[in-house]
Parts: sequence; structure tokens; C-alpha cells
Amino acid sequence: QVQLVESGGGLVQAGGSLRLSCAASGGTFKTTMGWFRQAPGLEREFIAAVLWSGGTRYYADSVKGRFTISRDNAKNTVYLQMNGLKLEDTAVYYCALRFGDSGNYHIWGQGTQVTVSS
Repeated sequence: QVQLVESGGGLVQAGGSLRLSCAASGGTFKTTMGWFRQAPGLEREFIAAVLWSGGTRYYADSVKGRFTISRDNAKNTVYLQMNGLKLEDTAVYYCALRFGDSGNYHIWGQGTQVTVSS
């Protein structure tokens, strides 16, 4: 069973940057890896995803142009570079994995807190 461990969260001022990492314990061959977030009182929302090849990426409109998802298949790791952080980006960020290019995500990380202050 693949396990996901996120890291890189923390406290940052508005306008700043953070880079999240998500390391998978097992192989991630032919998987899609994605990032989601959940703010207090809100539902978990999709942020970004990258297919196995790394060439196809998807972003939520709310982060497009500010966040960049990438993956290193040799390290079984996916990254989320977050620039221009806003107060509304404050949330717990989750890494997720699914087998294939579509459908539900099968495996989730435990989450990492990102707090953006004014």
C-alpha cells in the first residue's frame, strides 16, 4: 500500500512563497498526483494535478498563475510551488494519488498546514 507524506507547510506572510512536497512510499507508475486543500468550515477543494508524464497539469482557477505543480518520478515525489500567497490560501493542504488519468483519488496524505498572515 502506497503511503503519502506531505511536508513544507508553515506560516508565511501574504505575497510570500512556500514549496510543498509529497513523498510516496511506493511506486507511482502511471499515477496521477494531485493537491487539494481544506479551509476551516469549507469543503475540500481541488488545487492542482499532474499526470504521470509530467507534461499534463491541471489547476483550479483560484491558483492558476500563482501555483505550479511538478513531479519527480525517480523520487516518487510531487511538489507544489506556491507564489503570491494570499490570506485565502490558508488551509490544510493534502496530497493525493490515483491510479490512472481519471476518476477518484485512491490514496491521501495526512495534510500539512499552510497559514498566510497579513
